[in-house]
Amino acid sequence: MYTVTVTRDLITRHWLTVPDPGPEGDLHAHHLTVEVQVEGEQLGEYGYLVDIDDLEAVVDELADRYRGATLNELPEFEGLNPSVEHFSRFFAERVVDGIETDRLDAIEVTTWEEDTAAASYAATV
Repeated sequence: MYTVTVTRDLITRHWLTVPDPGPEGDLHAHHLTVEVQVEGEQLGEYGYLVDIDDLEAVVDELADRYRGATLNELPEFEGLNPSVEHFSRFFAERVVDGIETDRLDAIEVTTWEEDTAAASYAATV
C-alpha cells in the first residue's frame, strides 16, 4: 500500500455548543495541524499515487478557507458542535471532491489541536 501525506498549519476559532462547555463555550482560537493522508495500491504511469501538486493545491485552498475563520459561522457546521472530529470529516470530504481519486483506496485526515490532542476521520474512496 502506498501513502502520500500533506500537512498544513492554521489557526481557527470556535466556541463549543455542548452543555456546560466551561471556558470552551467562549470564542477562542486553536492552532491546528491538519494531516491529510491518501493511500492506494496502484501507481500511475509516472510512478505517482496522486499528483502531489494537485493534492497540495486542494489542501492549501481548504487551509485558506478555514484559516482565521470562526467555525461556528460556516455553513457546514450549522447545527453541529464545531469539534475537531467534524472538522476532520469536512476536510476529508472536500479533499476527495477536489482531486483525482481513481487510484486512491482511502483517505485519512488527522487534525492536531495545539500538538497535544488529535482527532481523525478515515474513509474509503
